[in-house]
Amino acid sequence: MKLGTVIHKKEKLAVLVSGDGQAVLPLKEASSRGVEFPPTLIGCLEGTAFFEKAQSFAQWAESVEEAKALWIPISDVELLAPITRPAKNIICIGKNYAEHAIEMGSADDIPEHVMVFTKPPTAVIGPDKGIPSHSEITDQLDYEGELAVIIGKKGTGIAKEDAMDYVFGYTILNDVTARDLQSRHKQYFLGKGLDGSAPMGPWIVTKDEIPHHGNLDIQTKVNGEIRQDSNTKHLIFPIEQLIADLSKGMTLEPGDIIATGTPAGVGKGFKPPKFLKSGDTIEITIEGIGVLKNTVS
Repeated sequence: MKLGTVIHKKEKLAVLVSGDGQAVLPLKEASSRGVEFPPTLIGCLEGTAFFEKAQSFAQWAESVEEAKALWIPISDVELLAPITRPAKNIICIGKNYAEHAIEMGSADDIPEHVMVFTKPPTAVIGPDKGIPSHSEITDQLDYEGELAVIIGKKGTGIAKEDAMDYVFGYTILNDVTARDLQSRHKQYFLGKGLDGSAPMGPWIVTKDEIPHHGNLDIQTKVNGEIRQDSNTKHLIFPIEQLIADLSKGMTLEPGDIIATGTPAGVGKGFKPPKFLKSGDTIEITIEGIGVLKNTVS
């Protein structure tokens, strides 16, 4: 099941997305069947038994003749980030692929423990939205294609073997980074937290659709050139470990987003570096999810 957020006729809507990604169905249409959903996906995730209710609605919508007229062509809507305004900062994992850690320093930079930083909710933008160049404060804007995990259940002190019970689904995130700011301030927040620096989408795919989350191809192209080409099997700390470690003393809640780290091939890793410039288009593809595409404005 795919779920997203769109604007249609000036109204922001939480929607089901068809299997082929070519049409959407507003969740509010479920009211005709006696089921009421909150107006936002984050509100839906905070509700009781949302997955089961949405799945039942999706099965009806895809099999009943009367539902066909309710679907809206995706060309008639504006696709937004699935969670347009996270309730908290996005939890991001640093140097979670060994080759990326090496390209950013050396083998000595491969972490022994999970590295964590965050991006503010104001960083989030949707598919096909312009990434601000922020040229007044940086000339080292970089891309980082990542698998992002959407938490679906509240928990703390979560055991590694129970971690997947807390996952709702997955999306794609571009951890856009101003490398010069990151270096200058000796920490990640300013360089990672600029407005528009967290393109996300195109939708959330529920975990039942992606059983092999630890073996997904991930690829990033810039202007058609392949820059990153890896697989989530190379994560140093897999999703189960991330959830277990993050939840030690910190409560994870429905709608929380965990960006799992980026593979080798970022702009800074090239010699000379290949930083982004205005007009560059970044396409991140993750197996089983789709493509997140944005252009630097």
